[in-house]
Amino acid sequence: MFLFLICVALARVTNAQCVFAHFMASAQNSYPYAESDWTNEMTTAQNVGIDGFALNIAANDYEVDRIVDAYAAAESLGFKLFYSFDISDTWKQSDMVNIVANHSSSPSTFLWNNTILVSTYSGESYGEDFWAGFKSALQSQGIHITLAPAFTTYRDPSSAASLVSTFPSIDGFFNWWSWPADVGANLTTATDLAYQAAVSSLSGPYIMSVSPWQFKNFGGASDWVQYSDTLWNYRWQQAVNDVKPDIVEIISWNDYAESHYIGDINPKVYLGTQAPLYVDGFIHAAWRDVAQYYISWFKTGSAPTITKDEVVFWYRAWPKAIKCSTGTLPRNAAYPEDAVFALAMLKDTATITLAIGSNTVNFTAGPGVTMGSVPFPPEDSQVPYIAISKDGATVADTHGSMYVNHSGCTYYNFNPFVGSITE
Repeated sequence: MFLFLICVALARVTNAQCVFAHFMASAQNSYPYAESDWTNEMTTAQNVGIDGFALNIAANDYEVDRIVDAYAAAESLGFKLFYSFDISDTWKQSDMVNIVANHSSSPSTFLWNNTILVSTYSGESYGEDFWAGFKSALQSQGIHITLAPAFTTYRDPSSAASLVSTFPSIDGFFNWWSWPADVGANLTTATDLAYQAAVSSLSGPYIMSVSPWQFKNFGGASDWVQYSDTLWNYRWQQAVNDVKPDIVEIISWNDYAESHYIGDINPKVYLGTQAPLYVDGFIHAAWRDVAQYYISWFKTGSAPTITKDEVVFWYRAWPKAIKCSTGTLPRNAAYPEDAVFALAMLKDTATITLAIGSNTVNFTAGPGVTMGSVPFPPEDSQVPYIAISKDGATVADTHGSMYVNHSGCTYYNFNPFVGSITE
């Protein structure tokens, strides 16, 4: 559908843009994986223009063995991988060194400026000496890396100036924060631009996170929703129009617990006791079609020509004020709108109809990308209707596969169902 280029990882070179997806090898996600599972995931990602996975690894355990299979699959596909060490768990420096060394010569290990790219989730609490020692230990083995961590306490733009002076061993930076910070307003690019500027004189990449959603309901401190209604569209717009980073990292491919997965739900994965209550049945596959459009734009520098009309839509199954029998109402529950959202990607002008219960909205869209929405109705047990019309005639229509209910909620769920319709 769209033109894709393979990213060329040369530092500070025009058109070197690459796109990775954050893949949870940790949290039991990869535990049941065989090489065939990795092949399936990677092929699905490649089909929308994703160059590789950033492997979130949390411990020197079964994950290391599963990554052997990941590399075997990646090498057969020409897919790229780099490590994102999850420092919310405890790591020994020697274990991290060995893990990087294991596949340092693989053709699927992603190189930035001829060095191995290594990233993190968190890790600033380990201090500069740890990270300098980590790089030095690898260098003693003849392995040179580019370190672009996501030090997650560095979010405030005013702290950007101190990042490099506090951590002179880093070569780039990954801004993890792809959602509003507990506010009912869209995310700005202030953090991106500040940290991009802070590392602009270094040899490594500025990595920008792009994410479609954020909701988790494990109770207590692990119980939140961030304002994400139109995030999947405007965050990509920020990437292609405003920030133009070296690398986009999609958060995530398969972090089911935080509801921002764009990969398919793998039935082999054990999700625990709580996540299935808000993940099962809530497919997100159509979000990849949006990613495909914007990945092409990011890599080529121009909005791609659309050759097939499509509307991707998403909505929650429960209004935010509903009382559920179990679970807890998440932090920031007042911020999301009770609505069905639709992103139209059209080759020419059309009328998009969004209807649910007694509410109907018609809006003119295209050519290109246009967003619209329709509020949830007062009636219970309603399913959305979406249609594309041209010259007064309906050319394609569908219904959502999940009802919006005002009663019968058994667990608080702000995870959306995602669907699509094509001509």
